[in-house]
Amino acid sequence: MQADAPGNDAPTKLTGAARVLVNAGKLKERAADDLVKQARDKKISFVAAAVGANAMSAADLAHTLSQALSVPLIDLSAVDPQRLPRDVLDSKLAVQYQVVALGRRGNRLIIGGADPTEQEVVERIKFATQLQSDWVIVEQDKLAKFLQGAATSATESLESMTSGDIDFDIAEEETDKKDDAQELAEVEDAPVVRFLQKMLVDAINLRASDLHFEPYEFHYRVRFRVDGELREITQPPIAIKDKLSSRIKVISRLDIAERRVPQDGRMKLKFGSKAIDFRVSTLPTLFGEKIVIRILDPSSAKLGIDALGYEKIEKDRLMHAIQRPYGMVLVTGPTGSGKTVSLYTCLNILNQPGVNISTVEDPAEINLPGINQVNVNDKAGLNFAAALKSFLRQDPDIIMVGEIRDLDTADIAIKAAQTGHLVLSTLHTNDAPTTLTRLMNMGVAAFNIASSVILITAQRLTRRLCESCKQPADYPIDALLRAGFKEEDLDGTWRPYRPVGCSACNNGYKGRVGVYQVMPITEDMQRIILSQGTAVDIATQAQKEGVRDLRQAGLSKVRLGITSLEEVLAATNE
Repeated sequence: MQADAPGNDAPTKLTGAARVLVNAGKLKERAADDLVKQARDKKISFVAAAVGANAMSAADLAHTLSQALSVPLIDLSAVDPQRLPRDVLDSKLAVQYQVVALGRRGNRLIIGGADPTEQEVVERIKFATQLQSDWVIVEQDKLAKFLQGAATSATESLESMTSGDIDFDIAEEETDKKDDAQELAEVEDAPVVRFLQKMLVDAINLRASDLHFEPYEFHYRVRFRVDGELREITQPPIAIKDKLSSRIKVISRLDIAERRVPQDGRMKLKFGSKAIDFRVSTLPTLFGEKIVIRILDPSSAKLGIDALGYEKIEKDRLMHAIQRPYGMVLVTGPTGSGKTVSLYTCLNILNQPGVNISTVEDPAEINLPGINQVNVNDKAGLNFAAALKSFLRQDPDIIMVGEIRDLDTADIAIKAAQTGHLVLSTLHTNDAPTTLTRLMNMGVAAFNIASSVILITAQRLTRRLCESCKQPADYPIDALLRAGFKEEDLDGTWRPYRPVGCSACNNGYKGRVGVYQVMPITEDMQRIILSQGTAVDIATQAQKEGVRDLRQAGLSKVRLGITSLEEVLAATNE
């Protein structure tokens, strides 16, 4: 290769700082190429290689990069280490990538480094801190001395952070099975551990119900489901996906070597004396494993009927039904409509020392002391039907079936309800009347349905308006009438509210509230069932008996200013 004059003839393989210095006339192409190779062989940065080989002084190199890249330059020797932000940047990461955190403004972190053109470093810092980075250039020799002096205190800070009050509950027998030291080292990679902890803590603080870790061909995405809506939180480097997946699998007691089939597990995060459980589900996709983590909040099962959004007449009907000595109470609705929380709330009310309660679930989401909970295990032959048969030999008073999916489960549950047991269960149907026809379509005899089912409640979840910022909304009268309000309802004594948004909420909403259709099975309904009546016939009879459908129940929440009209229309689409 001939020695080239500096300028636009720089080789195309030169990138970043090497290209800048060649274009600025500070290095020859061949010299820059040699330094790139030295940096690669020694596993150091190009800037460190250039300064170490005396190709340029650290000050000259920093001034050249600052002028060419229009990036500010500061003298690191004039910076007081005691005034720098602490616990923002991992000390090991700072030493590895030769950077220092100089300041923070809101969600932006000021980073000092000798070479801001190293894109991998930029992305790693952004991932590790979850902050946007503003870079300034510092001289390489001063930076190395600065980091060496701060190494001891930074290491102590890291140890304090990673071994403090936040910890994962990992089974020893699971970690002992892993013989590959390198694989374990990757799983315990400090930035990955910190990132996962931060995501879980942030999700809890945002009141999220689920976390989604999603790999794609060219990017990796993390989303939270907050108040029923998915929100993108961050896009960490795609190179981290396998380490993050392995880390989650280890603490969830899953097989980290198996990436071809879905897996399900659980993990626990400890905050001092408090512990929160998470349900983990992995799914192989085209570009890696998607992982969904469900936050299992034990307090949600103890909220009480009123906190869930039941109004007085609905509450009275439900309480009367679950106090019956026998019969079947069904809770229906789509996935994510809060059916399990409603059942757990009922079980907590019924959970007394003199009552034997057994549940079979897939899986048991929340541990309820005093209640015998069984997980479905299809591989071992323990399905809903098999568990129910066993329950009947366990002297139960109350039985809860996670879901009625087939005729066998329905038949056994109905027989239990007919032989002196209170049975609680769920079905996936749109509303209460269609639940009865669904059972008929499954093959359950009409007389068995009429004699066993005592109440059906259908439900949806709508977002609750933020009390701090909601404002009255001016909807046209015809829009309110089309939504389902009657003319006598629009008497001017109330006004609907709309979301606004403030620092205390999520786009005008904070939390969720249930919308319920609670339908007791009366003698007139039993006659309709026995005569093979349709869901329309049952719905008509329910209206005559004062049972509100889901839309009417939702509009009642709009009148009370609890939720918005848009939320009710979306949740009760007719």
